[in-house]
Amino acid sequence: MIRLANIRKSFGRHEVLKGIDLTVEKGEVVVILGPSGSGKTTLLRCVNFLERPDDGEITIGDLTVHCKRPGKQDVHRLRGKTAMVFQQYNLFRHKTALENVMEGLVVVRKVPKDEARRRSVELLEKVGLGDKLDAYPSQLSGGQQQRVGIARALAASPEVILFDEPTSALDPELVGEVLAVIRKIAKEGITMIVVTHEMGFAQDVASRVVFMDQGAVVEEGNPKELFRNPKEERTRQFLQRITPEAVYTI
Repeated sequence: MIRLANIRKSFGRHEVLKGIDLTVEKGEVVVILGPSGSGKTTLLRCVNFLERPDDGEITIGDLTVHCKRPGKQDVHRLRGKTAMVFQQYNLFRHKTALENVMEGLVVVRKVPKDEARRRSVELLEKVGLGDKLDAYPSQLSGGQQQRVGIARALAASPEVILFDEPTSALDPELVGEVLAVIRKIAKEGITMIVVTHEMGFAQDVASRVVFMDQGAVVEEGNPKELFRNPKEERTRQFLQRITPEAVYTI
């Protein structure tokens, strides 16, 4: 279980997160929607302290971190319970797909190389890249690079995978292959928090949808109910703008 309590974050005088409370149960896929600048990505980055929250508590499993005065060891343990899939892939350019997936296992988790290789090959095959083990990022499409990023996240066996707009940097024809992989792993019961603008994905895969605006959670609920009949006017405005024809016809 993941619990965020009163998460606050400011950059200078600009308050980006205004006391966010959110609970994610084990095996849930929670999709966070909202306009640009609503605080979605900042919230995601606060979960594993890529951004340090100014206040609040983060609980993942048996670990609670107090954000005002976090201990270094607690932050390290928190990061060990999470894995992030970034917008821009963040692969090592000089390493092959296989080496990119192995890196964290060997260097961070001290897994023996033979075991790390076996695990990494299995995961690359799982995301449909069994024939690209020795390819470098420059030899892969954007969709393939993102699938390497997903395999790398899975390799860490995290308690939660955080997806930061995983298709936003992709050409439209490559979006589907990445979403198909995320759908596949979602069916395995892996806990995920996904920031995305992909409305179809949110409706099909999410256990719950959270709508954020101006640093606060405006509304959350079952995807079908939220898309069909949003309770808040701000949610309705956003969905009509993003999916004017489809939002009420699921």
